[in-house]
Amino acid sequence: MKKICFLIGNLNNSGGTERVTTLIANALAEKKYQVSILSLAGGKQSFFELEPDIKTYSLYAEKISFKKNFLGVVWRIRQFVTQYQIDTLVVVDSISCVFTVPALFGLKVKHICWEHFNFKNNNGVKFRDYGRKLAAKYCDYIVTLTQRDKELWEKGLNKINAKIVAIANPVPYEDIENIPSLEYKTVLTVGRLTHVKGFDLLITAWARVAQQVPDWKIVIVGSGEDELMLKQMAKDLGVDDSVIFAGQQKNMDRFYRQASFFCMSSRFEGLPMVLLEAQSYGLPIVAFDCDTGPKELVNSHNGWLVEPESIEKLSMTLLKAIDLDDRLYNTKVRESLLNIKNFSIESTIKFWEKVI
Repeated sequence: MKKICFLIGNLNNSGGTERVTTLIANALAEKKYQVSILSLAGGKQSFFELEPDIKTYSLYAEKISFKKNFLGVVWRIRQFVTQYQIDTLVVVDSISCVFTVPALFGLKVKHICWEHFNFKNNNGVKFRDYGRKLAAKYCDYIVTLTQRDKELWEKGLNKINAKIVAIANPVPYEDIENIPSLEYKTVLTVGRLTHVKGFDLLITAWARVAQQVPDWKIVIVGSGEDELMLKQMAKDLGVDDSVIFAGQQKNMDRFYRQASFFCMSSRFEGLPMVLLEAQSYGLPIVAFDCDTGPKELVNSHNGWLVEPESIEKLSMTLLKAIDLDDRLYNTKVRESLLNIKNFSIESTIKFWEKVI
């Protein structure tokens, strides 16, 4: 049976990348592939549940300077792949291709780069641009999350030898029975509290909304480096009583069940897991039409796409959503639930089996 290894930064982390990696790894393990997950550092305590057959390893017990230890990292990856006779290495995040391309040189290992960011966004790391160039030239496959991102790769790079395929993330929850309601008077949003997620834009927009709907609130689930700044911002704008910071949560179920809408204010995305999660609970969505992802999930039937980074348009759209009557609201709920059927784990894993 084929041996497949996923190489990830740190499996202990709680982000969308770790989440979807464990989903795909679990689904492949259930199909009797031999699956392992190798973290560059840490990774022994997976934040998300793994199938018992999946083995986890780490190159380094804790974080090190990968720049200073470049050759060491390359050597350890090569040793690992050889020792465990890996057939397919899936590199979660193109930046790590700076290590895996030299590590796999001359070995008969299928090399897949799985891109989770939008091609236009290197997340502030120039090294990622270099990793992408190497991946395009030397990997067998590049897996993007959206058709739009596939096009951005093809337009943005010259020497592409890899085959680029778009495989959407699967929905993490299936067949959830939930009936959203306007009665909850709650707009939910989830993500790391960082600049890229645009919570500063959302709080500013909410300051214009809150005075017109004083009984509504926003719940922000997540933690991150901007937390203190965002809390201060809510206070300065006089909305600290209607903007609830719920911190990082392992169990999201109750938050989705108590929400009327989901809002995503990101400046950039890959394919947002949170939108898939929200739709599986039937929530209508308000989202910035940022590159990439929202357009492939949200339309006028199940929610609203808003001009990117427009605080004015976001506040107007939130008010429009809150003002819906029950009939229109329930139509959007039904459309959300219908849309999510296109992202089942069964259909996603068929695409993955073709590339591994």
